Amino acid sequence: MDIATLFSHTLSPNATLREEATHKLELFAQENYENYALLLAQLLANDQADDAIRQAAGLAFKNTLTAKEYARKQECAHRWLAMAENVRANIKQLALVSLTAPRQTVGKISGQVVAAIAEIELPKYQWPDLIQILLDNVTVANNTNLKQSTLQAIGYICEATDPDVLANQSNQILTAIMQGARKEETDQEVRLAAMRAMYNSLEFIKANFERDSERNFIMEVMCGATQSESSQVQAVAFECLAKIMQLYYDYMRVYMESALFALTIQGMRNPDEKVQLQAIEFWSTVCDEELAMKEEAYEAQDAGEEPERTVHMFAERALGDILPVLLWLLTKQEEDEDEDEWTVSMAASTCLSLLAQCVGNIIIGPVVPFVESNIQDADWRNREAAVMAFGSILEGPDNEMLKPLVNQALPALISMMRDPVVNVKDTVAWTLGRVSELLIDCIKPKEYFHELITALVLGLQDNPRIVSNCCWALMSLAEQLGPSLGDEVPTSPLSMYYEGITTALLQFTDRCDNEANCRTSAYEAIATLVMHSANDCITVVQSIALTILDRLDASVSLESQIVGSDERADHSELVSSLLGVLTNCIRRLSRDISFVSDRIMAVIMRLLSNPKQSTATEDAFLAVGALTSALENDFDRYVEPFTPALCAALQNPAEYQLCFIAVGIIGDICRALGPGWAPYCNIFMNLLVNNLQSPVLHRSVKPCILSCFGDIALAIGDKFEPFLEVVMMVLQQAGGMRADADNYDMIDYVNTLQEGNVEAYVGIVQGMNSSGKASVLLPYVPSIFQFMSSLAMDTNRSDSLTRSLLGLMGDLAETFGTHLKQFYSAEWVGHILREARVSRHYGQSTKETARWAKEMIKRACQ
Repeated sequence: MDIATLFSHTLSPNATLREEATHKLELFAQENYENYALLLAQLLANDQADDAIRQAAGLAFKNTLTAKEYARKQECAHRWLAMAENVRANIKQLALVSLTAPRQTVGKISGQVVAAIAEIELPKYQWPDLIQILLDNVTVANNTNLKQSTLQAIGYICEATDPDVLANQSNQILTAIMQGARKEETDQEVRLAAMRAMYNSLEFIKANFERDSERNFIMEVMCGATQSESSQVQAVAFECLAKIMQLYYDYMRVYMESALFALTIQGMRNPDEKVQLQAIEFWSTVCDEELAMKEEAYEAQDAGEEPERTVHMFAERALGDILPVLLWLLTKQEEDEDEDEWTVSMAASTCLSLLAQCVGNIIIGPVVPFVESNIQDADWRNREAAVMAFGSILEGPDNEMLKPLVNQALPALISMMRDPVVNVKDTVAWTLGRVSELLIDCIKPKEYFHELITALVLGLQDNPRIVSNCCWALMSLAEQLGPSLGDEVPTSPLSMYYEGITTALLQFTDRCDNEANCRTSAYEAIATLVMHSANDCITVVQSIALTILDRLDASVSLESQIVGSDERADHSELVSSLLGVLTNCIRRLSRDISFVSDRIMAVIMRLLSNPKQSTATEDAFLAVGALTSALENDFDRYVEPFTPALCAALQNPAEYQLCFIAVGIIGDICRALGPGWAPYCNIFMNLLVNNLQSPVLHRSVKPCILSCFGDIALAIGDKFEPFLEVVMMVLQQAGGMRADADNYDMIDYVNTLQEGNVEAYVGIVQGMNSSGKASVLLPYVPSIFQFMSSLAMDTNRSDSLTRSLLGLMGDLAETFGTHLKQFYSAEWVGHILREARVSRHYGQSTKETARWAKEMIKRACQ
């Protein structure tokens, strides 16, 4: 059976035929990938074959070249590069030929194949003539289909390939894109493909954008595209302009004044919703950029420095023009609109909220008349728009400016919770949540508090959309009015309503499904109310804990009766919600949770023993971590039965978030049990060291592992000595890691890693010192000081890392005294102690740690 027939069978409605063909193709790919890939490329390029079969072959081929998972993607690349060079060259030529296909479905998948090969080969400096070939397809060939497919291929290449790899060929890529994007291009499909490619190319054309003439030409083409006869081209043009604003804000002043103000306002009034959305997004991007730049300017001012960039105040200067349009767009709702669908009115409200944060007080004057004239309008759209406008400006202006407005509006908003239209009530509930979160002082307990609580609790009986916002409002009230965890507060303004609110929420969660995530929201509200409860609500929290435990027990027992993926997903979500509330009950009750701790561990162990409940495992582990901290030494009786689950989590690097939580639990248990953790050390130390050296485990877990070594050493003292040599070697290796000066993501990671490293040293020093065995560390002191010296000279060192480093310096001085006098005479020691005490870049806690460390070192050097 030939390959074309096999692919035709994969499209058959006959399931048996489909499965058999798919199995044969998979077997073929495994046994002889080189021949398989060549046959697929030939089928893709075969003009005589059916288009559907060509498309299926192209998709199958592309999927052998790339994958979402990093490890799988690397395997695909290695397999491709291992093929004979002449075979690869033949396949690449066939892929390029396929771009000429008259049907766009085939041309599009051909472009994806070209891009998938390019993503592998271009970083290896292979296929050097690819970009020139694609440029010729666009600029020389007189074939509309070829132009469109080629521009799509360029877009895919720009999207998938590292921008640094393409930077050297940006001129050629830009030339090809501009050729298709110009107004002289009459075929709008070609122009659309060019504009999409432009969007994907913007990150690596920085050098082009820095040159005035090229930038002017690019902006002329982009602005011209907003006037295309095709609404799709217009929408992508505004999308490109938004990304240009994000990447190249500093160059935009002249273009804003000459064109973009008018064009974007025109775009927001466009009858096509796709165009409106992208034009609104342009102004949201402006606000995002200016907010970030203002924050940077404030930070620079605090540090006594000049800001690096100038804020052009585009949002403030355009306020009088864009605000009326945004308010008008708020009224363009649909009665039955899908919550998950991003609509013009949603985009307008988001933009208005960002605008308020960006321009502050001056937005109040124009918005208030709109609210006042529409909030009681007969048309529900105008009422809802008025409430949305009011809620959207509550963050940004000064609270003192907003308080009189909120005080005046609050009674009307509470009464509008009885509005006959669901959309209005939903927005009112959201606005009440915003008031609760941002302007809690406006909610006076003796005036509107009772009415507000009553309205929100009654809202739990309404439409699921309204329930979610009512829950959020109740959460905000709890967070703002209740005590923080650990604060001993006898009572709070919520206390007299506490039992009624939680009872209503528990009744709601017991009878509803999870439409619009309303059940999840209700459980989150209960968890928040538990966390922020005053002391006079403790008996209610105990009652909640028992109710939740009963429900969790019943839910775990029901697991075996569940069939169907949707039902299983709903059940897993329910179990996660119950565990979230239970975890907060444990944290709030602390040692008082011991009256049901046996039941809690029993149900969690049942849950962990069921592989079908893996999605709730992380939540179960978080509950165990909370129980460990609450019970302290009394958790000892649960360690042995819990150990297999903990080991399994550490041996599963694919679930790195679970692994991260498991490492944290080991630290919790160490702090709880102290020397009692020693019998379990051997197995867990081996697992931790293996994970630290694993190339598969996500890097975010590794700083936590380093810190955990310190927790273990501090807990077991001199019993840590057998692990000392291996751990010190690992710490020394990790201590040598550095980041490139321009790689900010890596700088943050290295700071976190080194902070874990320092915490490990601190725990080891303190642990050995507390058990009288500090002398065993003396051989490692020179390497520790070398590590500290390299950190002290790192200009990218964070405040928290500096504080940890100073703490280690002080601990070493306190532990070893005059033995380390020669090390503390190094120039870097005095420099970092001085810098940390006087520099504005460091917080008060770091300054205090520096003063303590200086005193310890002074004593050691006497």
